Amino acid sequence: MKKMLPLPVAILSLALLSASGVGCSINKMVVNRIGNALAAGGDTYASDDDPELIEAATPFILKLMESLLDQAPKHRGLLLATSSGFTQFAYAFVHQDADELEDIDFDAATAGWARAARLYLRARDYGLRGLEVEHKGFVELLRGDVEAAIAMTKLKDVPQLYWTSVSWAAAISLSKDNTDLVADLPIAEALIDRALELDESFESGAIHVFLITYEMSRQGGTGEPAARARHHFERAMALTDGQLAQPLVSLAELVAVPEQNREEFEALLHRALAIDLDERPEWRMNNLVSQRRARWLLEHTDRLIIDR
Repeated sequence: MKKMLPLPVAILSLALLSASGVGCSINKMVVNRIGNALAAGGDTYASDDDPELIEAATPFILKLMESLLDQAPKHRGLLLATSSGFTQFAYAFVHQDADELEDIDFDAATAGWARAARLYLRARDYGLRGLEVEHKGFVELLRGDVEAAIAMTKLKDVPQLYWTSVSWAAAISLSKDNTDLVADLPIAEALIDRALELDESFESGAIHVFLITYEMSRQGGTGEPAARARHHFERAMALTDGQLAQPLVSLAELVAVPEQNREEFEALLHRALAIDLDERPEWRMNNLVSQRRARWLLEHTDRLIIDR
C-alpha cells in the first residue's frame, strides 16, 4: 500500500498540478488521496480542548471538502465526512449559539436557527448523495417507497444512515413552518430506525443518544415516550461507560423538563459537568460542547421548571 502524502503537501501538489495543466488522471489521483485523508479524519479535532479554535478552523475544512467533491463527486468517504462535519458544526457552533441568544436578541436567534437549518440540510444532501453512490436509485425510491429503499441498505451504510437522519431531523425541528420539510419526518425516522437495526452500538451508542431526543416526539411509538427515551439513555450510558455527557444532558432537557422533575434535571446536569475530559480524550470536544449546554440549562432552571 502506498504511503499517503501528508495533507499540506497533497493540497500543494493538487494546486501545482492544476496550474500546470497535468493530465486529468493524475489530478484525480491527488484529489482522491486528499479526499481519503480528510475522510479518515482522526482525533485531532475530537480531542481538542479549545472549541473556539475548532469553530474557526472547521469552515475552511468543510469548504475544502466541498471543493474536492466538485472534482470527485462520488467519493463516498468524503460525502460522509462532509455530511457529519456540517451536522456537527451546525449544532455546536450555530444552533447552540442561537438558543443562547433567544433571551437576549430574538431576531439574532431566529437568524441563527435559520442558518443552522440550512447547514443541516446541506449535511442531509451530502448524506443522501453518499447513499445514492452505493445504491443507485436510492433517493428516488426513498421518496416513493421508504421501506423498499431502506431494505437496500447494509451494515456498511450505517454511518451514512445516521448522519443523514440526524441532520434531516435537526433541520425539521427548526423549520416547523415548512410543511414540505416537516412531511419528511417519517423518512428521517425510517433511516435512524434502520441504522439502529443494523448496528445499535454504532459510534459507542450514538444512535441511542439521538433517540433519547427523538422518542419524545415520535408519532405512533409503542408505550410512553419517556419510557422509550429512558431505554435509549440506559443503552447509551452502558455503551459509553458513563463517560459521555451528551446522554445525560439530553435526558435532562428532553425528559426531566417535560416531567418538571427538578431533582432529576439538576442531578443529570451535574453528573454531565463532573465527567473528566481527560478520561476519554477522543470525546473531549463532544463533552465540552455538552457541558456548555449543561451549564446553560442549569442557569435557566427556574424558567424551565416551575415549582408548584
